[in-house]
Amino acid sequence: MRTWIRRSLIALVGVTVLAGSLAAYGHRYHRDHHRGMAQVSAEDVAEWRGKLLQRAGKELELDAAQSQRLGLLFDKLNEQRSALVGSSTDPRAAMQQLIAGDRFDRAAATTLVEEKTGAVRAKGPEVIEAAADFYDSLQPGQQAKLREFMARRRGHWRG
Repeated sequence: MRTWIRRSLIALVGVTVLAGSLAAYGHRYHRDHHRGMAQVSAEDVAEWRGKLLQRAGKELELDAAQSQRLGLLFDKLNEQRSALVGSSTDPRAAMQQLIAGDRFDRAAATTLVEEKTGAVRAKGPEVIEAAADFYDSLQPGQQAKLREFMARRRGHWRG
């Protein structure tokens, strides 16, 4: 594989993981973290988005266009999260329903997996495009800072 393709793919995955981890970090330490991801309000999302843009803008010294692209990436990741959650208000109950009887409900499990993978397939290209646009808009020094941040944060997803 060509070097630039490999680097681009690694960078794309890195940006996606960074944005996802920042969103997860915001949820984990939110003032009302017992509600679960299925019940996140629009106000919470707007607050996380603001914090992400502020922190990343400060750390990476983003210009207005880069901040706009990062905001779009956040929005696409949030759309992906919403699609993954779906209409379920209690994902734990859906999982418990699979083992409620004497036998594991394979048909329901398959439907659940197909629903989730369908959401990833539907929204995935948009997330990839937004991540690529953001990463490609960064200067080489900013890209290096982003890679350093991700290398430093490796393995510390739960604080």
